[in-house]
Amino acid sequence: MATVALTGRRRLSPGEVDMIVSAHEKFLAGRPGGKRATLKFVDISGFDLNGRNLADVDFSGSILDGVKLAGANLERATLFGCDMRKSDLRRAKLVRADLRGACLRGANLTLADLTQADLRMGQISMPHPSK
Repeated sequence: MATVALTGRRRLSPGEVDMIVSAHEKFLAGRPGGKRATLKFVDISGFDLNGRNLADVDFSGSILDGVKLAGANLERATLFGCDMRKSDLRRAKLVRADLRGACLRGANLTLADLTQADLRMGQISMPHPSK
C-alpha cells in the first residue's frame, strides 16, 4: 500500500514498483499484460532497479535518492526535476533522457551513456495546498 512520505511524494512498496516495472517491460516487448509505466511524483528511494528496462518511463518530480540503476535502460526516460542523489547509474543507458532540473549530486555515472540527454536547468512547480 502506498503512503505519503514526508517529502509529499507517495512512497511505493518494492512489490508495487516491481509489478509496475514488470508490466512496463512486457509492454516494451509487446507481450500480453503489458502497460506503460508512469511513476510521477513518487518516492522510490533506495530501491534496486539494476539492469531493468525503464525506457520511456515518466519519473517526473520523483525521488530516486540512492536508487540502484546500474546497467538499466533509461533511454528517452523523463527524469525531469528528479532527486537522484547518490544513485548508482553505472553503465546506465540515458540516451535522449530528459534530465532537466534533475539533482545528480553524488550519483555514480561511470560509463553511463548520456548521448543527447537533456541536462538543462529546470524546476518543478507544486501547487499550494490551500491556494
